[in-house]
Amino acid sequence: MKKEQRYGVQTKCASSKASRTVWDSIDWNKCQIRLRKLQQRIVKAQQEKRYGKVKALQHLLVTSFEAKALAVKRVTSNKGKRTAGVDKVKWTTSAHKFKAVVSLKRRGYKPQPLKRVTARNVHWAFQL
Repeated sequence: MKKEQRYGVQTKCASSKASRTVWDSIDWNKCQIRLRKLQQRIVKAQQEKRYGKVKALQHLLVTSFEAKALAVKRVTSNKGKRTAGVDKVKWTTSAHKFKAVVSLKRRGYKPQPLKRVTARNVHWAFQL
């Protein structure tokens, strides 16, 4: 069974309007409950010293739609939500947020270079 079918989310052939309605229709309480149960399973497997199970459950956690959706929600609802990162991308609309969830993958990720800050911009932090 495909992930999209398992979570009731259809990502194929989704227009921006459909993406917005999908983002708005996510049941956040269910997402949090599922993640909490998965985290509890990881803790239980760790306590039982079943390290293979821990690794498998961690992989399931990292690749789950709920974890990605909650991560995007947390980033887009915090105090710095209007600040773009080093890639100059802001997720402001529901369609952008849903596309961000779908695009979060482990393979093919290349981090952007760090932003260089000169000492001239930082000197105020060291003054008393």
